[in-house]
Order: sequence, then structure tokens, then C-alpha cells
Amino acid sequence: MTEPGRAPNIRDVARRAGVSHQTVSRVLNGHPSLRAETRDRVLAAMNDLSFRPNRAARALVTSRSTTIGVLVSKGFEYGPAASLQAIDSAAREAGYAVDVAHLDDVEGGSIRSALDRLLAHGVDGLIILAPQTQTLGEIERLSITLPFVTVHSARARDDHRLSVDQSGGAALATRHLLELGHRRIVHIAGPEGWFETEARVRGYRSEMEAWGCVPEGLMSGDWTAESGYRAGLTMARDTGITAVFSSNDQMALGLLHAFRETGRRVPEDISVVGFDDVPEAPHYWPPLTTVRQDFPELGRRCVGRLLGLIDDGGAGGIAGAAGGTPDVVPELIVRASTAVFEG
Repeated sequence: MTEPGRAPNIRDVARRAGVSHQTVSRVLNGHPSLRAETRDRVLAAMNDLSFRPNRAARALVTSRSTTIGVLVSKGFEYGPAASLQAIDSAAREAGYAVDVAHLDDVEGGSIRSALDRLLAHGVDGLIILAPQTQTLGEIERLSITLPFVTVHSARARDDHRLSVDQSGGAALATRHLLELGHRRIVHIAGPEGWFETEARVRGYRSEMEAWGCVPEGLMSGDWTAESGYRAGLTMARDTGITAVFSSNDQMALGLLHAFRETGRRVPEDISVVGFDDVPEAPHYWPPLTTVRQDFPELGRRCVGRLLGLIDDGGAGGIAGAAGGTPDVVPELIVRASTAVFEG
């Protein structure tokens, strides 16, 4: 119990959680070496005591702003939006605020302007949540000296990268359809220039080839249901196609609409798999089989990695972070939009 009228401090939290005050401090700073059970116990104690870290006091002691800058592309795609939410939650759990700068486009001038704003606010580190290839290239050219990590980079040699295994998720989706007996499987890819698009195309193609199947010619969308609908109308003319792997759930929604409109029954005539597992996916008709990305885990790893770099005094640039962090493993969620091919 704390004294009446006195706000709880980290020693009160430590007593409630049964840990040292140094452990509480590590939780506040997002130290990556802590066990999950210990972190959860400390966070529960903070919640019980209504403990709120005093960011101003911490900044005076540590010479840090306890603020993370996030550079994010403008848009309404579910993946980046869910990643940003996960990063914000993980940062708040660690006692950090998040300062977000939205990119108007992926041109160099826009990126430099957004970075200048974040740096002017004195952020302790950066998270790059702008999953286009052009953005990372510009970031590298700018030679940032602040600790940073990138989310969903497709570059295997980028030590700053944290991601869900996009290629592995696409292979899961494709393998599911192959195991059901489908062989003519079309992939509707996302727009060019996105890391997720490239990685999911690789996963689809590699799994098809592993099964001795020829990948179909790609169809491309722009992440929207409308683009999926247009692709579905075109695809419905070819009755030999028995399955579709859509690069996201919104495009899959458009597919379901197009197939219903043209009389192709899902899953009796054609199976559909999406990617992301948006909250609405169980309520599509039929409920959508899809690949789930664990965005909360991605957020925790991303923030933990960045705070580890900050604590270690890690510099920005590709040489600033030694050793990679394993990708978050995606999960196939099987619902009613896929079925055994009996042709």
C-alpha cells in the first residue's frame, strides 16, 4: 500500500510485483532480456497501483526524451495500421511515448521533411513503418545516426529488419490449397514496390514449384476490395481456375463479391485464401480462410529491439545493429472459404 496522497513509485511497484526496483526500471525501458512472466507481473502491479511513469523526471535523469519516432506511410491498409497500433501499445507498456510522422509520398523530399520533424522533437530512436522499397533506399542514403529499426523490410541482410515471415505465410496459404487438391491456383498480388507484395509472390511461387506446379500468371491489385472485385470478374471467365490466394483480405472480399455475382460458388467451385486476418474476416460470406499476422508480438519485438539499441548506445546505419531478430511466424486460419477440389 502507498501512503495516502502520495503517488506510487517504482519501489512500490517492485514490492507489489515481488521483484527488485532495478527490474521495474528494466521493464520501463523495454529491456529485451526480461522473461515474459516477469514483465507481465510488473505490468500487472503497475496497473493495480495506477502507476504512471513520470516521463519528465526520467528525461532529466537519463538525458532521454522517452519518445520513439515512427515514420509511417499515409494510407489505410490494415497491415501498417495494425503494426502502428502494436508499436504504440508496446511503447506505452515500456513507458515511452510515440511521435508519428506520416509520409505524403515516398519521394526523398517528403521523407527528409518527416525525419527532420521527428529529429527536431528529440526522439530517442526511430521505427520505419513505411513498407515500400523506395523508402528504405532513401533512409540508407540519408545515413541516419540515430538508433532505428525497420518493419517489413524484405532484405535478408538488413540487420535493422523486423517482420512477420511474409514469404512463409504465403507458402502456408498456397500449401493449404495444394493439399486440398488444387493445382491451378492464381495469386492476386499487391501493388509493386511494397515489401509485402514481393515476399508473398516469392512464397507463392516457391511453394507451387516445390509441388511441381507451374505458377499462374500474376494478377495485381492495390490492396482494395474494388481491385479484388475487378480481378474476380476477369478470373471468373476461366472455369479451369479452382483456387485463389489473395495477398490481403480486402482484395479477397472483392473476389467473393465477384464470384457470387458471376455464379461461381465459394468454396464449391473455387476456393479463396486471404492474408492478414482482419477483424471482419470471420464475418465474410463464407468466412474467410486466411493467414494471421501476430501484430502485437511484432510490436513488442520492434520496440524491444529499438530500446535495446538505445540502451546500448547503438548508432544508426546498417552497421549499428549486430545480429538479426527472428521473423514472427504467421498462422494459417482455416475457415469456410476453402474446400477439397473434387474435379
